[in-house]
Amino acid sequence: MRDLIEGFGRKFEQIDAETRTLLGMIPVGQIFANVGEAELPYMSAGTCLLRSAAAVEQTFGGITTRLWDDPFEWTLPEKLSTHELILEYLDEVAETRRHGLGFLASDDDLKRELPAPEKLRSIFSLLLETAATADHYLGRAAAIYQLQSGKKVRRR
Repeated sequence: MRDLIEGFGRKFEQIDAETRTLLGMIPVGQIFANVGEAELPYMSAGTCLLRSAAAVEQTFGGITTRLWDDPFEWTLPEKLSTHELILEYLDEVAETRRHGLGFLASDDDLKRELPAPEKLRSIFSLLLETAATADHYLGRAAAIYQLQSGKKVRRR
């Protein structure tokens, strides 16, 4: 059975869809506009969207290749400065995620432990933490967008 794996798949697909929707709402000039220090220091909606996707990429890259590199270098605003470039990156993350979920044959695989990256952790705990982290950064991006635009963002 793959009920839990499919549940994780749906959660990550939801995060991906909401990320793409929010990105489409943000004007190009505002993607990496920082919010004032009093609210969320040195953060922009774009930075939070990229950190959300990077968390997913790092986990699924670790599960499939045992490489736990933080995608920080290739997710800098200087490299992903437009909607199109960010969408290309999101496509790469979605493919890495699909490959990673396909790597898991059954829910029993979620019990397996991996050195992730410093200590042994179950795949289940990694996916749970990653979903929470990605969702957290997506929520921050939505809050920043709302602060900047005054428009409400509906999240599931």
